[in-house]
Amino acid sequence: VQLQASGGGLVQPGGSLKLSCAASGRTFAHYAWFRRTPEKEREFVAAITWSGGATMYADSVKGRFTISKDMAKNTVYLQMNSLKPEDTAVYYCAARVNRLVRTYLANDAYYDYWGPGTQVTVSS
Repeated sequence: VQLQASGGGLVQPGGSLKLSCAASGRTFAHYAWFRRTPEKEREFVAAITWSGGATMYADSVKGRFTISKDMAKNTVYLQMNSLKPEDTAVYYCAARVNRLVRTYLANDAYYDYWGPGTQVTVSS
């Protein structure tokens, strides 16, 4: 089982980036994106449930980021718009095998697999 994240890069404030997380080996009940900076612990960004497509967002990204899925490609995306310097971080995709109550989807301890991370830098 592998998760491979891609799509990071350097973008100016106000710009957009789209991250991809391709899963191989199996499908999962939930996928999520987390991010980490040198100053902060890993923090939740967004999650999606594979069956049904329910989504969940951190308050800091609500209205700017959109998580989506392509079932045929077994891939999850994170469309990031109106990027701010404080969005600069290493972004990680994560996946959980079994269904989980929504309340816990923002907790990284409940995810079984992690991708290697992709750097997003928002700077002028």
